[in-house]
Amino acid sequence: MRRFLSRFPLLGLAPRVNVLRLQGVIGSGGRFGSGMTDAALAPLIERAFRSGGPRAVAIVVNSPGGSPVQSSLIAARIRRLAGERGLPVHAFVEDVAASGGYWLATAGDDIFVDATSLVGSIGVVSAGFGLAGLLGKAGVERRLHTAGRAKALLDPFLPETAGDVARLRALIEPIHAAFIAHVRARRGGRLADHPDLFTGEVFTGTHAVELGLADGVAHLVPRLQDLYGRRVVLRAYGRPRGWLARLGAGLAAEALAAVEERAAFARYGR
Repeated sequence: MRRFLSRFPLLGLAPRVNVLRLQGVIGSGGRFGSGMTDAALAPLIERAFRSGGPRAVAIVVNSPGGSPVQSSLIAARIRRLAGERGLPVHAFVEDVAASGGYWLATAGDDIFVDATSLVGSIGVVSAGFGLAGLLGKAGVERRLHTAGRAKALLDPFLPETAGDVARLRALIEPIHAAFIAHVRARRGGRLADHPDLFTGEVFTGTHAVELGLADGVAHLVPRLQDLYGRRVVLRAYGRPRGWLARLGAGLAAEALAAVEERAAFARYGR
């Protein structure tokens, strides 16, 4: 009933916009599982689209990225529910929407940023360490037996080979291509023809607007008031703290997960 009445402002019911906060690393979030995953966020996203008969859903993104698969799944869920409910989605970027974080932002029909937000990083990274030399100096011999020649791909305790690198590139380049295709599909003709657009480069909010990665510099409350009137009611939906933390038994795990998340944000100076 509220959803029906909210479409008739003369009846005195203020329009409602549900605000979904997507903050942190995307994926497992380290060994303690504090990051954003589709499975963990599904109930929250469903409530944001269904509760209270909203006129629209706003997503607030502050993420340095993470798992490309989870980024795709979360964004796809938002788009599916937007279609099912016939609701517009407005994305607002806070500090960072980079890599998978930008993938999430593209779930919005429009994207708004702060002038100093960091946006983009449309690329794929695979990182690790090579410890073969260290083991040799320590007099340690690595013994590894596999069935399947590619089973020990880029083992950190063995010297890197050209074949390993070629196989890794064969994995990450199709992921990059899928990311580019997704951005082109969502942003369409709004994208500028710029040589660094899909190189993994990061842009300030103002530059992102010039490149078509975002639609304008605007903040959540004033922009939604412009769109839905001064009386618009905003209802926030965010992830609750983990059950271990609520019981007081997971403070150390939460702290270590926070350090890992802090390191991910630090790549962008935030």
